[in-house]
Amino acid sequence: MREAHVTGLNVAILNDNKIVYVKSFGFRNKEENKLLTENTVMYGASFTKSVFTYLVMQLVGEGVLDLDKPIYQYLPKPLPEYEKYQGLASDERYKLISIRMLLSHTAGFPNFAWLNPDKKLDIKFTPGTKYAYSGEGINMAQFVIESITKKDVGEMMRDRIFKPLGMTHTGMTWQEQFKDEVAIGYDENEKPLGHNQRSKVNAAGSMDTTISDYARFVEGVMQGRGLTKQMKEVMLTPQIQIYSKTQFPTISPETTDENLPIKLAYGLGWGLFQTPYGKAYFKEGHDDGWENHSVIFPDKGIAIILMSNSSNGDSIFRELLETLVKDKYTPWKWEGYIPYNRQR
Repeated sequence: MREAHVTGLNVAILNDNKIVYVKSFGFRNKEENKLLTENTVMYGASFTKSVFTYLVMQLVGEGVLDLDKPIYQYLPKPLPEYEKYQGLASDERYKLISIRMLLSHTAGFPNFAWLNPDKKLDIKFTPGTKYAYSGEGINMAQFVIESITKKDVGEMMRDRIFKPLGMTHTGMTWQEQFKDEVAIGYDENEKPLGHNQRSKVNAAGSMDTTISDYARFVEGVMQGRGLTKQMKEVMLTPQIQIYSKTQFPTISPETTDENLPIKLAYGLGWGLFQTPYGKAYFKEGHDDGWENHSVIFPDKGIAIILMSNSSNGDSIFRELLETLVKDKYTPWKWEGYIPYNRQR
């Protein structure tokens, strides 16, 4: 951590589908000499997507949602008539999009509409034909679910996931109870970036959580708590093979066969690959000042979770995965986890 200028790091390890190790290193607030702890509130970033997907699969299992029904058929008016989706008005391909496509990142969207020059959402390729990571797609799934259920997704996640799993310091929006034990993020030069107190539920990435709480979630997933065996199997079944050279930028023409040996693919809300230990599924989270990674090896009952309040955190992830759980198979190049001692 010193060599890579990583301000703070949380580590959790699960064996036999149970939490066995949770420890924190470094600072949650370096300027005030406050140490990171297992109960420090961190920004979950895209860890949010895996928890949201768990909610969606519960709803699918209950018959509230059909994974393959075109989402426009759930809405009271055409999708482009909603202000956020006006950019789709001239592209009838939006009628192909299903919840399955949104959760597997195959809807054809950019990561976010604001990345486009006109800031409007568009479809980059025929939905269902290839993979391109998209927070926009996850937020669209949230929009559809809230339209169907007439309920707030944040409240549903609290009642269906956070409370049952004992995630007492997790929320989809900022809570005052977090203020006394919160981490701030740090950039590549270890300058403080603060902690964004989000007031709006965003299924693609508004969750605040702790390493202890997110470990409880992963433990719940591994044990199949709150989800039927069938729905868990569907969630972790490959939906699309991944040939992109890197995960980001999400819309790129560059492809590679480098990850064919591990059969890199995407399921619903989780990335998938194969190892000599059996299959694996993973989820990451990124933002300025925050780097998170989790990977689960279900056949071995092993998982590891890494959460860092540093933009440099991912530069030590490869070494941590290899050292702590002998994971030499995570596609670190594809994920952009370039080791700190290999960077130019």
